[in-house]
Amino acid sequence: MESDLTLQRIGKVKQLIELGINPYPNDFKPSCLASELIEKYLDTDGDELKSLQTEFVVAGRVISIRDFGKSAFFHVKDSSAKIQCFVQKNEIGDEKIKFFKKFIDIGDFIGVTGKLFKTKTGELTLNTTDFVITTKSLRTLPEKWHGLKDVELRYRQRYLDLISNDDVKQIFLTRSKIIKLIRSFMDSHDYIEVETPILHPIAGGAAAKPFKTHHNALDMELYLRIAPELYLKRLVVGGIEKVYEIGRTFRNEGISTQHNPEFTMIEFYQSYSTYFDLMDFIEKLITYVANEVVGKLEFEYLDTEIDMTLPWDRINIFESLKQTLTEQELNDESALFKRADSYGIEHNNIRGKALLEIFERNTGEKLNNPTFVYGFPLDISPLARKNDNDPTIADRFELYIAGKEIANAFSELNDPQDQRERFVKQIELKSKGEEQYHEMDEDYVNCLEYGMPPTAGAGIGIDRLVMLLTNSPSIREVLLFPHLRAE
Repeated sequence: MESDLTLQRIGKVKQLIELGINPYPNDFKPSCLASELIEKYLDTDGDELKSLQTEFVVAGRVISIRDFGKSAFFHVKDSSAKIQCFVQKNEIGDEKIKFFKKFIDIGDFIGVTGKLFKTKTGELTLNTTDFVITTKSLRTLPEKWHGLKDVELRYRQRYLDLISNDDVKQIFLTRSKIIKLIRSFMDSHDYIEVETPILHPIAGGAAAKPFKTHHNALDMELYLRIAPELYLKRLVVGGIEKVYEIGRTFRNEGISTQHNPEFTMIEFYQSYSTYFDLMDFIEKLITYVANEVVGKLEFEYLDTEIDMTLPWDRINIFESLKQTLTEQELNDESALFKRADSYGIEHNNIRGKALLEIFERNTGEKLNNPTFVYGFPLDISPLARKNDNDPTIADRFELYIAGKEIANAFSELNDPQDQRERFVKQIELKSKGEEQYHEMDEDYVNCLEYGMPPTAGAGIGIDRLVMLLTNSPSIREVLLFPHLRAE
């Protein structure tokens, strides 16, 4: 059921049409942005503004109106800023001022022509000589411009959130800037950007539960990608030795302040590199972005001081676990699983899974400054190269900042026979109920048999990086349209 105010505005639309006025024209062109006028003339003296005699044309949404009978002040907001306008009977005539008061409402888009002056309080203002409705709004804006506060409503109706809260809009402008900076950094280091399929015939590239769909014409089951990894490494085999992709990834898992079913990541691969080389590279990439966005490497995230000054800390999982677990728990699986059970960890008798979960709860969540964590168990790293000195661990690391995993990287497994054996073990784990493990990818193994040069690769979660650099507490704050339960 429509509100009385909406019905009134619908009535105004009807009246405008009866007057021969289109409430939704498509031929208005502003001559400048509000920010351009403010930047150029904010410090200009009032007398000098009067001598300009230049008419400017702006367009935007009316966000406030102060009515003074024969005149009115109102603010127009475009994509760049808001600017005050003044309309008066003596300037535009009796008929036009009546039209303004009758038909212009907060929320409408209008085009305004006028000359600049300064009010007694010194506010730069456009003295209106003409105006035109460019879009008649039918609904009133939320909470009289005190800002939309209902968190769930903000996420469900992001358009209202962006209208009401300038800080929210700034987050997404910063997000766009971060992605541009990442792309610029990769391009400057001679990486080639590519696009790989989002619909996969076999789920793979990460330990995660996929979304399923069905292709009718081919009559085959497909999966939304959980990672672009296996396709990007196919390109390395094909001779593209430095490659990256920025795009959406999908995982049919839980929703929280840290997780969304679809998220954005950059994944990249570089031949003739090791995972230690990528530690150095990621340090440079993220500090470059942080300096450009925040302007410094020491800043506050929520209630924590973050110091990104180089070099970043590097710790070994097993060395760290020695402070938490006994020698018996580290070496005897039954003792380890018993300890994991005490934490409520669902490990399914997978040693590496139990070790990693215990590490994350005792150490990982407390790593505020950037820290590379390495020495991952091999049984939870099916695509990573075995360590030469200890075949029970993989040449793999994760980057933690503010207690969150920001990046995952490893030296790639390029031994096709070893890879086949790892896939077989994944199938065994899947049969035990581990839904995040997947079936054999014969084509990928076949690809490796043609030879992949020594390579290291990494994935960085862009949403979490944006959270960090915009001081946002939840991933929903940095996603324009986060997933929510149905109302």
